[in-house]
Amino acid sequence: MTTLEVQKILARLGYKPGPIDGIWGRRTADAVRGFQIASGLDPDGVVGPLTAAALVAATDLDVSDKPMTVWYEEAARQYGTKEVPGPASNRTILDWADDRGIPYRSDDIPWCGLFVAHCIGSTLDLEPLPSSPLTARRWSSFGIPVEPTMGAVLVFWRGSRSGWKGHVGFYAGEDDGAYRVLGGNQSDMVNFAWIAKDRLIGARWPSTVPPPIEPDVFRVARNSHALSRNEA
Repeated sequence: MTTLEVQKILARLGYKPGPIDGIWGRRTADAVRGFQIASGLDPDGVVGPLTAAALVAATDLDVSDKPMTVWYEEAARQYGTKEVPGPASNRTILDWADDRGIPYRSDDIPWCGLFVAHCIGSTLDLEPLPSSPLTARRWSSFGIPVEPTMGAVLVFWRGSRSGWKGHVGFYAGEDDGAYRVLGGNQSDMVNFAWIAKDRLIGARWPSTVPPPIEPDVFRVARNSHALSRNEA
C-alpha cells in the first residue's frame, strides 16, 4: 500500500489527509489516527498490518499488498537532490536540518545521516532519532535490528571497520556481493550506489513500525556498476 492509496481511501471515507499527492505528512498521519480511533485500533498514525487491513476492507479501491514504508517513499522522492558546488549550500538540505533541529551550516559537511533523519523524521512523527544523527555510525543504535530488507536503514563502516567514519542509507536491493543503497551524499547527491556487503555494520528498522515477518529481499543485476568506495 502506498501513501497515495492511503490518502485516496481516507479522503473517500471522509477523513482529511491533506493534498492527495503521495507525500506523507502530519495531516495524513492525523487522518490515519482518526480512522484508527473510529476502527478501535491503536491511534499511532502508522499504517501497520491491522490498519492496512481495515483500510482495504473499507474501500473498493484496488491497492498494493506491499507493506508501507513511508520513509523510503520520501527517500525516493528526494532522488537527484544534490549539493551546490562552492561556498553556497542547497537550501533543501539545510531545511532538512532546520526541520529536525539539527545544527548544520553547510552541505560540505557529510549529510548521509541528515538525509536519513529527514526521511524518518518527516514521516514518522513518533519515531525517536539517534543522538547526533549526522554521525552515520550512530544509526547502528536506531530502532530495532532486522535482516536487510526493502526500506531498512543500512549502516556501513568507511575507511576502516575499527574507525569512526561511516555511511548510512536505505536498502534498495542486492546481488551476491553488494547492497544497492538509496542514500544521500553519494557522489554529492541522493542516488543509488552499490556498497560491498562486507562493509555492513547492521540493518535497522523503525521501532514504531511493525517489521516485516520475512525479509523483502530484492535481487538486482549490478551489471557494470562499480562499487562505491568512499561516500563522503
